[in-house]
Amino acid sequence: MTVNRKIFKAYDIRGIYPTEINEVGVVMIASKLANHFKGRIIIGRDTRLSSPALYQQLKKGLSANKDLEILEAGLITTPMMYFLVNQLKLAGGVMITASHDPKEFNGLKIVG
Repeated sequence: MTVNRKIFKAYDIRGIYPTEINEVGVVMIASKLANHFKGRIIIGRDTRLSSPALYQQLKKGLSANKDLEILEAGLITTPMMYFLVNQLKLAGGVMITASHDPKEFNGLKIVG
């Protein structure tokens, strides 16, 4: 299984759920991301219907790095995630969201 390259944008990862981005792709991306973070990170999600399932797979993939401490914020906004990364001096954060895109989209915003 490969991840659709079309979902990788300049500033985030976004695609139509579940044809372009789905649980399998998110766990694969997250397991690779896990190698780039050291220390503590925060994860969050938006209110899209597909976000809870993608959030669980994000957590699963990031857990591949046993040295990574994952703080679960659950349902939050992207600005809240950015604030928490800075306020708590975290190594980074990952948000399940497709921002302003229509409801059939979803994706990941990553900050380090």
